[in-house]
Amino acid sequence: MMKGLSKLIITEFKRFTREFEGLFFTLVFPVILLLVFGSIYGNKPSDYFNGFGFIDVSVPAYLGMIIAIGGLMSIPISVASDREKGILHRLRATPLKPRTIMLAWIIFYFLITLAGSVILVATGKIFYGLRFQGNVFNVFLGFTLCTTSFLTLGFMLASVIRSGRTANVIGMSLFFPMLFFSGAMIPSQGLSTVIKNIGKFIPLTYVVNLMQGLWFGDTWSAHKLDIIVLIAMSIVMGSIAVKIFKWE
Repeated sequence: MMKGLSKLIITEFKRFTREFEGLFFTLVFPVILLLVFGSIYGNKPSDYFNGFGFIDVSVPAYLGMIIAIGGLMSIPISVASDREKGILHRLRATPLKPRTIMLAWIIFYFLITLAGSVILVATGKIFYGLRFQGNVFNVFLGFTLCTTSFLTLGFMLASVIRSGRTANVIGMSLFFPMLFFSGAMIPSQGLSTVIKNIGKFIPLTYVVNLMQGLWFGDTWSAHKLDIIVLIAMSIVMGSIAVKIFKWE
């Protein structure tokens, strides 16, 4: 199992490096946004951000952006394209068990999301002196929960989308409105009450809330609603994906 699992992960990595959209949006796009907005607003501490700077507040929110990219774009596009080309059918015909194949996808996209996040944080630290007041272990656990919730959403979408092109359109249609309403792109302090109320129905909002809270040292108990929503999302979306996933 381990040999087959590692081969699948390596294969996915090779394919990922050849796919411009996934590579750009996961590893490059958030960094470009950070550098652009950082050049405009800088990272000087401000009362508007409770003594922190624009970059300090934006980086944990951008982590949510990277997480959403994996679930809304990378997985649906990749899996739907593989199904369309008959690759899933050929994989299903191998001695590898379905759970091994799906586990390889989950591990790979988790690692890619983590890599994009590390690059973003490093950029913020190097160029803008990014500040961090949380616990690294808590932030990693929160990151894992948030990523899991969106990966399961991605597999649910991939289960019903027939083609890579359709997955791309649907992914973009979900991704950009979520960025706007969740506070992932614009700090929540700058959002109107109407947008904040709409954001309560956007799953990415709870990712941003949790990541920002843990980044600045909040306790888990301060984010009970975020945790409940994300755990429920993982269970529901994961269960649906397992039941309706089609290999051809």
